[in-house]
Amino acid sequence: MNTIDANLLQKAFLAGAANLEANKEWINELNVFPVPDGDTGTNMTLTIMSAAREAAAIEKPTMDTVAKAISSGSLRGARGNSGVILSQLFRGFTREIRDCQEIDTQILANAMVRATETAYKAVMKPKEGTILTVARGMSEKAAELAGDTRDILEFCQLILEEGDAVLSQTPEMLPVLKEAGVVDSGGQGLMVVLKGCVDGLMGKEPSLNLEASASASQTSSPASSMASKDKSSIETADIRFGYCTEFIINAAHPFTELEETELKTYLEGIGDSLVVVADEDVVKVHVHTNHPGLAFEKALTYGSLSRMKVDNMREEHEERLIKDAEKLAAQQKAEQASEKTKQESTEQAAKAQETKEFGFITVSAGEGLSEIFKGIGADYVIEGGQTMNPSTEDILNAADQVNARQIFIFPNNKNIILAAEQAARLEEKKTLYVVPSKTVPQGITALINFTPDLSAQENLDNMAEEMKRVRTGQITYAVRSTSIDGMEITEGDMIAIGDRGMLAVEKTIEEAALKALEAMIDEEAELVTLYYGEEVAETDAQALLEEAQAQFPQVEIELQNGGQPVYYYLISAE
Repeated sequence: MNTIDANLLQKAFLAGAANLEANKEWINELNVFPVPDGDTGTNMTLTIMSAAREAAAIEKPTMDTVAKAISSGSLRGARGNSGVILSQLFRGFTREIRDCQEIDTQILANAMVRATETAYKAVMKPKEGTILTVARGMSEKAAELAGDTRDILEFCQLILEEGDAVLSQTPEMLPVLKEAGVVDSGGQGLMVVLKGCVDGLMGKEPSLNLEASASASQTSSPASSMASKDKSSIETADIRFGYCTEFIINAAHPFTELEETELKTYLEGIGDSLVVVADEDVVKVHVHTNHPGLAFEKALTYGSLSRMKVDNMREEHEERLIKDAEKLAAQQKAEQASEKTKQESTEQAAKAQETKEFGFITVSAGEGLSEIFKGIGADYVIEGGQTMNPSTEDILNAADQVNARQIFIFPNNKNIILAAEQAARLEEKKTLYVVPSKTVPQGITALINFTPDLSAQENLDNMAEEMKRVRTGQITYAVRSTSIDGMEITEGDMIAIGDRGMLAVEKTIEEAALKALEAMIDEEAELVTLYYGEEVAETDAQALLEEAQAQFPQVEIELQNGGQPVYYYLISAE
């Protein structure tokens, strides 16, 4: 085989996606810390499946249409650091091959080099021993081999061998991998994808259930939470525009800023809740309107349409009211309220419609934590976190719900920061700023220290300084036996993880929490907050608080109901 055409590229990519989906749980288990939140495999799978659904929908593939589907789908579906990096690898690769009729070994080598360069540029501080290192090793090998063979399969096998060799060395580059006895999970995920692609080139056709993957994505994604919130929010609202209309424009040429502005102006004239996201010649549109046909007709002037979807929100509204008697009763009760209450509601609604200068989006898992964030000023809480990283598109959708010119995003998890930064680059209507909070306590401290009289940059600098004063501890259980930071861990042990590694290994939740407090509380600590999770009884949390106050009388210790999954306690010391 000397060349790859568009049909074969489509098959190879779908085979790579299927292989990743089949092995995602294995990749999840490669998590360095033996905690029940391994999500690299899940994040990479949801990212590639977003692209696979677009690629599979192409009936008569060309190199250009397949390349755009892979790039656009993965870019918007990217979740977690591993997913964002994977999407950037696809983006660089497809930019190199989209104008080709066929791919030979030289073009394939060039595309791999460009993929690696694009991914490295997307990460502010690239770390070796990760998926990036594996990608670079293979691209360098590809450049070296390109002139030696024209056989695509031979070429790919040699590159895969190099990738495996580099992957096996990742524990030597990152000591934490070596101590945990695992290779880099993102690098392993990349190898799984590429091996599946090569299987596809060789004619193997593994099963790929795109409908099931789409359903899994929705049920495990904050997007589903947002969708349900959006629909429930119209229970008592006046639905001015009755049809939720969504579609993708496959433009005849790269979409210009002038065309995008023209389309947005037209759609704003016939509806609201407008989202227009353009990625070269693929444009995703969402609008609430009374005339979906007019939106479609206008869009057709730019190119062909796909993924067209129209929902009658008034009908959904009526069905919900019929099925939910309690909500209907609440609505009737609200209608009987006094004129004074109605006037207050009107004034509050008018105030809410005013475009403000600054808005705030935060990522959080757990009702208690969400309420805390709303109480200190968050406009929108994306439900997500350790086991459920929001995608780039989830964050863009959240930004659309916040009526502000400048919006601060608090990821509260190091694995969500890259997706947030990618969203900030894609957003054009508003200015998004990413506050690099790696934990929930950091996010809470940062938001509390926002000062409206300061500029956005001054606030970013100030919040970054304040976050440095916060130390975080997390209490959970070990899902496997291993050794980290010199501590021997047995499956089922209770472990405490700090900002820089392990704090304690104990047999009970309380012992692990107290050991974590002992490691975190020093002369500078003044305030400690214990956020207890959904699996902790309030009485147990209160008992831990009393024991902690007795052991550490020199600091003020507070207890809050966080309601978070996975972690029995989140501990903040500042």
